[in-house]
Amino acid sequence: MIFNFFDGPLVRQYAVVILVNLNLFACGLGLAWPSPVLVKLRDEDDLVLHRPVTEDEGSWIVSIGSLVGAFSNFIPALLLDRIGRKYCIIMGVVPKIAGALFLGSATDVWMLLLGRALNGVSDAFVFTVVPMYASEVASNAVRGSLGTILQIMCSFGIVIMLSVGPFVSYSTVSILFTVTVVVCAVPLIFLPDSPYSLYSKGRSEEALRVLTFFRGSESAANLELKEYALETKTDDVYKLQLFMNRMFLKTIVIVAIFLIGVQFIGFNAVTFYLQTVLESTQTSIRPEIASVIIGCIQLAASFVTTLITDKFGRKPILSVTLIGQMLGMVGLGSFFYVTMGATSVTGFMNFLPLISLILIVFCFSAGPGSLNWALSAELFDNAGRAFGVSICTTISMVSLFLTTRYFAPLMVAIGPAATYWAFAVNCLLLCLFIVLMIPETKGRSFAEIQEAMGAKRKTDEESSVK
Repeated sequence: MIFNFFDGPLVRQYAVVILVNLNLFACGLGLAWPSPVLVKLRDEDDLVLHRPVTEDEGSWIVSIGSLVGAFSNFIPALLLDRIGRKYCIIMGVVPKIAGALFLGSATDVWMLLLGRALNGVSDAFVFTVVPMYASEVASNAVRGSLGTILQIMCSFGIVIMLSVGPFVSYSTVSILFTVTVVVCAVPLIFLPDSPYSLYSKGRSEEALRVLTFFRGSESAANLELKEYALETKTDDVYKLQLFMNRMFLKTIVIVAIFLIGVQFIGFNAVTFYLQTVLESTQTSIRPEIASVIIGCIQLAASFVTTLITDKFGRKPILSVTLIGQMLGMVGLGSFFYVTMGATSVTGFMNFLPLISLILIVFCFSAGPGSLNWALSAELFDNAGRAFGVSICTTISMVSLFLTTRYFAPLMVAIGPAATYWAFAVNCLLLCLFIVLMIPETKGRSFAEIQEAMGAKRKTDEESSVK
């Protein structure tokens, strides 16, 4: 009965991509970890460390993972084409386990910083390699929906942390995190490497076998292998030659601006400090309950995107959701502007922060949050994907560090209203960039996407000359 379930090629693709994305569930726990834990670390009545952490220490605890992850991202860039996608993901799990242990046994701030830094190194691996693995396993018809599974798993982890974290002790949160990281890593041992990764290392027969398993027929697998042959470069010098390739540089610029924009629209800055932001609104809605509601909304939005991505395309979904997030940021900024100096909040204003945050979370999770990594992997050609995605992930993580590290100081410097309105403007600018500069990738092969980017189609004769 179980074997019959795996008879369909699409089911096999979904099963394998879901299993590899279990590691994003662990990442989601880590990303949401600061929201309930920062409150515990600042609680003077129930100390986690020997003293409460300061505001500045808290911002470093939140942001250091993205900073360290950005500068460690060269490691998967160097290893992806050498050891393959699968073993890069396995290698990336190791620092997350070590980081979880440091967080669980922390007695001082430096241990928290080290634990978060190790988690950042792991996230650099996972967020770089998993979308690449998924895009290379997926067929054209379902590549979009399979790419959104990353956000579903990540959102599920966030929901669990937001639902459990505020109501249990620090040690319980640590045990949950550590056990989950280990359990989610186990299936990786039994998964195949991606077919393109196998082919690029000269293991053509194994690549054909894996592709046949995922595509359902050897003829379909052979057609895809021919496409690989047109684009594969096995010479290490090709990494340097990429920077003389106009299309590669153009893709780097487009993807980098896109990922910087995704960070500068403020979602991560808001959600990393979610419980703190909710407490600052001084409404009658309990922050712990509101954070659970918001987490569930995020998960629901991720499921919605999976259902509609391959029907409506990437660009329409991104455009609509960015406008929605812009409205949420405007609402949040308006709340703080109207209630500035107020001693109590009543009426509609009591619910405006929660409504705005739900709109922000739903729209980000249904749009940029679900599609950014999948779209980034789609825009690069096969030969330049590993190197290009690694570079752009580094740029994205530096941007994430800047937004999370300086979100709290920015709120103090210019006020919360101006901060959220600035994020709203960034949403509009990113929407315009996507409409004008990014091609639609729905239903297209990687070669067709490159043509839409402006590349000339390679022929078998041109490939053989090279």
